[in-house]
Amino acid sequence: MSSGAAPDLEDCPTSALSPAEAAILASGLAVESREMPALIRRVARRMPADAAAVRAALLEVRRRAWIARLNDLTNRAGRPWVRRADNELAAGETTELEPEDATLLAALDAVLARRFRALGPSPEAALEAVLAELTESGTQALSADRHATLAREVAGAFGLLGDAAAPFLDAVGGLEQRRRKERRDAESAAREKRREEVKRLKAWEHSLVEFRAIPALLDCSEKEAARWIAEGLIPIARRIPQRGGREKWEFDPAELAPLRRAVPGWRQEARPAAPVIGRGTRAGNAAIARVAALDRYAGHFATARALNRRITLVTGPTNSGKSHTALDALAAGESGMALAPLRLLAHEFKDALSSRGVLASLSTGEERIPVPGARHLAATVEMCPFHLPVDVAVVDEAQMLGDRDRGAAWTAAIMGAPARHLYVLGAPEAGAMVKRIASLCGDPVEEVSLKRKSPLVAARGPVPFADLRPGDALVAFSRREVLDLRAELVRRGKRVAVVYGALSPEVRRAEAARFREGEADILVATDAIGMGLNLPIRRVVFSTLRKFDGEERRELNAQEVKQIGGRAGRYGRFEEGVVAVLAGGGSPETVRALLEAPPALPEDPRPLVQPDADIIANVAQEIGSDSLFGVLARIKRAVLRADDPNYRLADLTQAMAVASAIDGVAGLSLLQRWTYALCPVDERDNGVARLARWAIEHGAGRPVAPPSAGRLPPPERAGREELERAEKTHKRLVAWRWLSLRFPEGYPARDEAMAETARLDRWIEDVLRTQRKSRLVA
Repeated sequence: MSSGAAPDLEDCPTSALSPAEAAILASGLAVESREMPALIRRVARRMPADAAAVRAALLEVRRRAWIARLNDLTNRAGRPWVRRADNELAAGETTELEPEDATLLAALDAVLARRFRALGPSPEAALEAVLAELTESGTQALSADRHATLAREVAGAFGLLGDAAAPFLDAVGGLEQRRRKERRDAESAAREKRREEVKRLKAWEHSLVEFRAIPALLDCSEKEAARWIAEGLIPIARRIPQRGGREKWEFDPAELAPLRRAVPGWRQEARPAAPVIGRGTRAGNAAIARVAALDRYAGHFATARALNRRITLVTGPTNSGKSHTALDALAAGESGMALAPLRLLAHEFKDALSSRGVLASLSTGEERIPVPGARHLAATVEMCPFHLPVDVAVVDEAQMLGDRDRGAAWTAAIMGAPARHLYVLGAPEAGAMVKRIASLCGDPVEEVSLKRKSPLVAARGPVPFADLRPGDALVAFSRREVLDLRAELVRRGKRVAVVYGALSPEVRRAEAARFREGEADILVATDAIGMGLNLPIRRVVFSTLRKFDGEERRELNAQEVKQIGGRAGRYGRFEEGVVAVLAGGGSPETVRALLEAPPALPEDPRPLVQPDADIIANVAQEIGSDSLFGVLARIKRAVLRADDPNYRLADLTQAMAVASAIDGVAGLSLLQRWTYALCPVDERDNGVARLARWAIEHGAGRPVAPPSAGRLPPPERAGREELERAEKTHKRLVAWRWLSLRFPEGYPARDEAMAETARLDRWIEDVLRTQRKSRLVA
């Protein structure tokens, strides 16, 4: 390297040099001019600095360039398994001031060897872990040559070199070839099934006839046909919207032919039009619709319909005592169940029953905790046991009926909970839809309306950031914003706890405990605090009054402001709760108006419904298909028309995406594939592709290994990238554990998954506890 700025220092009088500059000059090291500003800053922090200290500072300055060199070298060599963190470690372990590429690569190989050995006890396990990491990161499948290169590197890390590595390389190479063939076969079979089902669906659509064909098919007049359609006697197979708000009706000749025998009877008696509420309509039912019966969904829950159920609807704002009222009744019953929206809240229900002297088992999507002798159950809503009659049941957070992703689960729980006395709890906005469901079920409803125990008021003015103080909860609407706000508060010397959706229930509970017990001054959270987590919040401060809801960025509505803001002013701790907005985030007058707004009726009061395993099996049998994609496509197209007066079909987009990916997997039945389609995964995190990979392994009879985060840095050195990687691995473990409860033979390493989950919980909790300025808050 050229001496760069060194002559400039030599030309300066010694008295004009800073101590750091003088130390650099005295070291005799060649330094480029572009390096000098950063080097001076680092040496100044080491003063008094001898030649060794200056050399160490110069190494720090140059390592950034070495990391870039390693990134370039590994990219050009086609080694996507090398992470930036690996290159950072390799550069950090290089002590030569002017290393050759070979020196840097040797340091990288040593780092990779340690990482591979930390990923598993054997080269086979380590290779599987690296391949899983690549898949999880969204990296395209490795070519055969790159896979072989990676396998050789892993073998070398475990001391397998030359001929000693041959058995391992042959075995993993053969396994990879078999997997590639299985993936190709599954993809090809899935494509062929999709083609067949699309062809079948188009053939059915082409067979449909218009209204003018009905008189000839039924030997009736047009006037008679129109009246019988209005009465729900002639099923409309498809409605096609036209200009001007009109519709084109089409009919299935196969469905009309058997109706010809009924025409004389129709003529003899005048029939009233089918009612809208209480008895589903027959209009729109083709053969598929009839076996699915989604337009008569209430009747699907035979156990609940056999009971003489009564419903108590308990509505009220946050902090009004809804849960307390229902839990007292639940505890008094000889048997019962409490259904919660979150695993965390199911645990809280279990604890609440225990505090009342009642044993309760636990059932969530990813865990089962049976308690001997217990006649009560705490569960998440999706785990409602529809065939187990009890005295009392509680369904919480009924306003979730309107949620586009999970609303159908609340419909099923309220319609199907097999309890003689059902308590439904929710915000006032949920009342109309719950009453509609009760009417469809034929169940009597008693409504109890509760008032908030302590007043909730809007702050008079916006809150400057500097005025945030102990007892405040600062609410943002993205993980990134939560961490940014945390960073700024920590920089200002505040102790901060955080809660957001990507955190596990265990970590959320630990962070809430830190805030509750005074270890943290301020809570920074997303709207994840809107359900559960009873916290001593004095004031809720919104960072903004706008949020991205998955489709668009929009203004908060009154229900959201009341639900989240209602966490302020815990009864017995504060005389009132205050709801405010951060300066620059919106208008305090808007907050006040939303808090004072009356309960809003849902835009569409019809409850959401979705098929279950029985419906899937019935439709598959009716259409004579083993294709999950075909069954879902037919349900979406033909089962429940868009204007059904009683119900609306839940969004099946993700389920159909999973079906498309796994329909061709050999070794899995239709209902096993339907179970995969219900697995909670994040499409933004390659969730569907991951499910497909797991399904292929499962179908082939091989055990599916649980996800692993590998080696994690010390919590105080963790950056946002490492934190996000740990959170994503945790979510993947949730999906893995969900599947392991349903397919224990395919997902046998449950203890290993539980241990990795607990390790990640502890590590994430430790990272969030780190309050000093670090890479996470930089």
